[in-house]
Amino acid sequence: MKMKKTLALILALALAFALAACGGASTTSASPSAASSASPSAASNVKLGVILVGDENVGYDSAHIAGIKAAAKAAGLKDDQIIWKYNIKEDETCHDTATDLVQQGCNYIIADSYGHESYIQQAASENPKVTFISMTGDTAATSGLKNLKNAFNYTFQSRYVSGVVAGMKLKELVDSNKITAKNKNADGTIKIGYVGAYPYAEVVSGYTGFYLGIKSIIDNVQMNVTFTNSWYDPTAEAEAANSLISSGCVIISQHADSTGAPSACEAALKAGTTVYCVGYNIDMLSVAPTAALTSAQNNWAVYYTYALGCMVKGEDIKTDWAAGYEQGAVQISTLGKSCATGTDAKVKEVEAALKAGTLQVFDCSKFTVKGQHLTTYTGAYGMNNQEAIKNGAFLESTLRSAPYFDLLIDGITQLNAK
Repeated sequence: MKMKKTLALILALALAFALAACGGASTTSASPSAASSASPSAASNVKLGVILVGDENVGYDSAHIAGIKAAAKAAGLKDDQIIWKYNIKEDETCHDTATDLVQQGCNYIIADSYGHESYIQQAASENPKVTFISMTGDTAATSGLKNLKNAFNYTFQSRYVSGVVAGMKLKELVDSNKITAKNKNADGTIKIGYVGAYPYAEVVSGYTGFYLGIKSIIDNVQMNVTFTNSWYDPTAEAEAANSLISSGCVIISQHADSTGAPSACEAALKAGTTVYCVGYNIDMLSVAPTAALTSAQNNWAVYYTYALGCMVKGEDIKTDWAAGYEQGAVQISTLGKSCATGTDAKVKEVEAALKAGTLQVFDCSKFTVKGQHLTTYTGAYGMNNQEAIKNGAFLESTLRSAPYFDLLIDGITQLNAK
């Protein structure tokens, strides 16, 4: 219990920094203006139910909790207008929980995990007067339900920027002759690793963005991805990281929700192995003060401020909503002390280009699939043969909010995808 309380404190402190301007990354906090025109009486008409796959001890869920609380304060909602449901499994329990929230009078219900969506869609079909928001989901537009909504952030952008940070460190290691034969494949490419939860498009999009960020700095890299088949499993994430470290990977990143991988990297670095890490959701410097370079983060307060503003004003919420650096919806955390010289300036340059739209993360000239540069792609899961490539770039999260980049590009190997 003491350990959980300590982790909760770490997460709270980390999220306080995540929602403010972080050193090495430009951020924008959500503006309360979206809800400011609503009257107190209008706000009182909202009763919100929140279904979380974890709780405040899990980085992903803690980020959503912080975002909702910030938005609720801006919208004028009182604490008793929000019912929180923690640790809800991605099974029929989710439907039962949503039904219970409806029976308690909730007229808006948010679920934060992709695996919740089928159960949320079922509840939405049964309760047409209640609006359901399935975060990271991908079926709202095709469901035929006007009361089902999806939202996501351009997480691939912050993944790319965190990859730039990792690339700067990797270049420093190369320049200082810290890369050994063990850190290279037979073809001379440098080994990097990634701990993923599931082989979903959300994860594929993120790890590909990270890889392309590294390659923008140092091209001679190959990345192995290993999956834990769980969003949150500290032991499995640490074991996956240790396996990648043992194979010679010098950079490890993650799309998993615990501190397992960064903690493993920190222990290995202290033991004399050259390895550095990039986290997700929360600043990992508290558990990996030397190994952690930065973390890719979401500022969910941006979306929730928009959505709760619509709620209190009685306006319809967009079926699909997505945003990135330009709106302050994504960011990276404070740069760690082990970052290479010049990283801060490079990050600012890249972030400015993303905001201006002059840099496309999935520029098709920068990667190949089976040796070929893509000029067209209509095979993305759930996209009904829509063209995803325009003007030479794969346009992620524009045809719908949830990621649909599901391509395995050259230079990345999935070790154990199921």
